[in-house]
Amino acid sequence: MHKAFTFATALNVILLLGAGSSTAFAAELKVVSSFSIIEDFAKNVGGDKISLTNLVGPNGDSHVYEPKPSDAAALAKADVVLVNGLGFEGFLPRLVEASGTKAPIVELTKGVEPLKAQEEEEGHAEAGGEHHHHGAFDPHAFQSIANAKIYVKNIVDAFCNADKANCDTYKKNGADYTKKLDQTEIDVKAGIAAIPEAKRLIITSHDAFGYFEHAYGLKFLAPEGLSTDAEPSAADVVALIKQVKEDKASAIFVENITNPRLIEQIASETKLKVGGTLFSDALSEPGEGASTYIDMMHHNISAFKKAILGS
Repeated sequence: MHKAFTFATALNVILLLGAGSSTAFAAELKVVSSFSIIEDFAKNVGGDKISLTNLVGPNGDSHVYEPKPSDAAALAKADVVLVNGLGFEGFLPRLVEASGTKAPIVELTKGVEPLKAQEEEEGHAEAGGEHHHHGAFDPHAFQSIANAKIYVKNIVDAFCNADKANCDTYKKNGADYTKKLDQTEIDVKAGIAAIPEAKRLIITSHDAFGYFEHAYGLKFLAPEGLSTDAEPSAADVVALIKQVKEDKASAIFVENITNPRLIEQIASETKLKVGGTLFSDALSEPGEGASTYIDMMHHNISAFKKAILGS
């Protein structure tokens, strides 16, 4: 009788533990984000209902990132994997295959109207160079706040599909964050409106700002193409310097994910002062002024205005 009681008690403990782990799973969706901007979106939608692992961290370059064994392990355990898509994460196909993950790979650019890569490369062709990119389209869709809102909607849908019990929370969080993005877009448009149209040509390290250009009216030139995985030739740089002088660019910036050497060379040749650092494909570390997507947008607008207008 004592043995029977002991067995029954042990069985109940096992069942209770099993129920407890099931509850913990329901309360904490395991999510992997591919890079820091998506990580920030996921935090705002998921809140304390998710356990979030990010792959390419602050100031990291997703174009040339080399995955670690721990990345494959994270994907293998994930319930949802959030990625940009459009070829932005060149490392992703082999990482997904190596991980054997069964989680849905959610491309957040679904529903975005992509810009054709050849449109973005046109300026470089005119300058006499050829540049490499990862596909038919520019993948930097997140540089438009209207597109960022599409990313957020796709995250809400993905979380609701994977965790129906907390769907109302995800929807509310997504709606609250979208309102913040609405205000940020108002701020960005007001910042651009303060810059005279004749002074809206800006030089950056690579073609990360095509969607920003199309949405808000600045014009960008860059020595590197849509990806940072190939350096421009000397002829490319000479042609760009000539074009910058002819078109009278107003400002030049380095990017947080790239080596500043090339931009510093162009600045020296064109007598432009480097206006600081723009955040393009990644957020900053905490305390560096752009550790969230909204902070990144405000930082970049402030940098444009300060370099061009002195304010």
